[in-house]
Amino acid sequence: MSNRLSVDIGGTFTDVALLVNNPAGATLTTTKVLTTYDDPARGVMQGVEEVLQRAGQAAQSVSLILHGTTLATNALIERQGAKTGLITTAGHRDVLEMAFENRFEQYDVNIERAEPLVPRHLRLGVAERVAADGEILRALDEAALLQAVSDLVAEGVTSVAVGFLHAYVQPQHERRAAELIAGRYPQLDLTLSCEVCPEIREYERLSTTVANAYVKPLMSLYLASLERQLREAGLPGQLLMMTSGGGLTTLAAASDYPVRLVESGPAGGAMLAAHIARQHNLDPVVSFDMGGTTAKICLITNGEPLQSRSFEVDRRYRFKKGSGLPVRIPVIEMVEIGAGGGSIARVDALQRLHIGPQSAASEPGPACYGRGGVQPTVTDADVVLGKIAADHFGGGRLALDVEAAHEALITGVGQPLALDVHQAAYAVAEVVEENMASAARSHASEWGHDLQASTLIAFGGAAPLHAGALAGKLHITRVLVPQGAGVGSALGFLLAPIKFEVVRSHYVLLEHLDVARIEDLYKAMRAEALPVVEGSGETVSREKRQAYMRYVGQGYEVAVDLEGTILDKEALRQSFEQAYTKLYGRTIPGMAIEILSWTLALSADPPAVHAATISTLGKTAQDAQLRYFDGRDKQPITLVQRQGLVPGQVRQGPLLVVEEQTTTVVPTGMQVAVLTDGTLELRPDMEENQCRS
Repeated sequence: MSNRLSVDIGGTFTDVALLVNNPAGATLTTTKVLTTYDDPARGVMQGVEEVLQRAGQAAQSVSLILHGTTLATNALIERQGAKTGLITTAGHRDVLEMAFENRFEQYDVNIERAEPLVPRHLRLGVAERVAADGEILRALDEAALLQAVSDLVAEGVTSVAVGFLHAYVQPQHERRAAELIAGRYPQLDLTLSCEVCPEIREYERLSTTVANAYVKPLMSLYLASLERQLREAGLPGQLLMMTSGGGLTTLAAASDYPVRLVESGPAGGAMLAAHIARQHNLDPVVSFDMGGTTAKICLITNGEPLQSRSFEVDRRYRFKKGSGLPVRIPVIEMVEIGAGGGSIARVDALQRLHIGPQSAASEPGPACYGRGGVQPTVTDADVVLGKIAADHFGGGRLALDVEAAHEALITGVGQPLALDVHQAAYAVAEVVEENMASAARSHASEWGHDLQASTLIAFGGAAPLHAGALAGKLHITRVLVPQGAGVGSALGFLLAPIKFEVVRSHYVLLEHLDVARIEDLYKAMRAEALPVVEGSGETVSREKRQAYMRYVGQGYEVAVDLEGTILDKEALRQSFEQAYTKLYGRTIPGMAIEILSWTLALSADPPAVHAATISTLGKTAQDAQLRYFDGRDKQPITLVQRQGLVPGQVRQGPLLVVEEQTTTVVPTGMQVAVLTDGTLELRPDMEENQCRS
């Protein structure tokens, strides 16, 4: 069996995991290194070299490299992508700026919208016109097209998005435009809407196309550089990329469609949580992923994370739909907020404490890292509260500056609010935990999810520190912390299947359904997806089909699984009504039904999962007695090492369960049990609670 390597680049840390298979059994070696912003590949290679050395493995032993990154997301949020131009149908260049023509915050007179990625002077219209049914009403003005591109090149544009009206049904003009542009300006990166997002809805289609064009040069250069450095280091394994939808895709497909990578890191974590849910037969589940920059909440039912076909990047209002840039891609549905270990705490003019979304990231990092950071962060608060044992952080390799954390909390929070350092730290922890609880409640209510009946699965470097407190706020009585939780997303990559999804818009009333035409549509979609899956060396084992349906007059569709459904009117009606009832609790008798889009996803079998022994680099020591601040006084707390706990063992809180990449806080009133696979299970300590009551 071959060795597999996975890499997750986050906003603060780059996580690397090496799964080594040998006759004696599988071993997992993991590490965290600070993300290197000047050259992210440098941090990747540092982590790869470290895990190979610790595992005693040669680079040549790695046959598969799995990678997820936030680089595309960060480029969109920070506006660090390529200078991009848009060629569209004459008269439609302002679609990006008009957006939905609504107010997502009704009463805010100073409403702030996300600026288009392409300014108006770089959005040019060209004469051409295609009707909604695909009929060509006006031929493409090729001379005008080339002149428009010439004007963009003169402005310094290096990447061009082409998005003509109704190209999702008739792509002829876009494909001809690509031929002409590539022939005259081969140095330009090109993105066509008919390839990236062949779906109805003009604004979302253009927004997705432009986002892809904006990050394409950056991601293509990065992926090519990373592959080159991996090869130079002697790693021959194929490089596959994690997508936002929870699957893996080839490097070529990722370079062509980098917008599909925007949530690749969090998707890996959701895949890990879904695997644990299936392994332990849990339903429903809430996955809680908290890293250095953000916290992510994902709902998992029947062992699968919720899926969506839309996502918003760079939301200007924390939970407000419509305040960001929409992209239409296959994505795991989750809520993400700026609440990570590096999130900065600040007090505003009205004496209100805010956490994030600004982050100290890895440069300079939290004050306690001793790298020049002076602003208070969540990690600094955890250090001051005693939730992080400074001598054991990062396996003892990164010495924390406790005094710097105290100084940052006093200056940034304590003095403005007239609190001592421990009260200031406690306030930071309370606010960030309530922010995460609020996000979870909001997300669960949108999907009809019962949080109290759920199990919370915590992973990421900071999540186990706050999972017990978060569970208490959400009235969740069971928390699981898997082995290797500190690098959860990287572990999720090892569990993901090769997968690629294709979508086509084909509007039809259900009563007018032409089954033969839909079958032809699916044949064409399969022909597009098949080379991506087979190009990875895998064989397709599953084909998933969905139709996006709604009642006539409604604004949003419901995803209807077609697996096991015969493509006829009555079977489709029944499948739609089942899906609609599950979401809304009722149907609308006698109302006509329409279908807007069709999707097909091909996937290979997920990799075989073998129990692995996790190698550790932490300090070995007996249980130690420390002190932590509980909001009132400093209380004793016992530090135990996770590698010293054995299956079946039960310990009462308060505890700090320390491992190399994270610490699990077991609060007073909770106990921790070690399950047979090494997973930590936190539950209320009934005896302790009865004594208190």
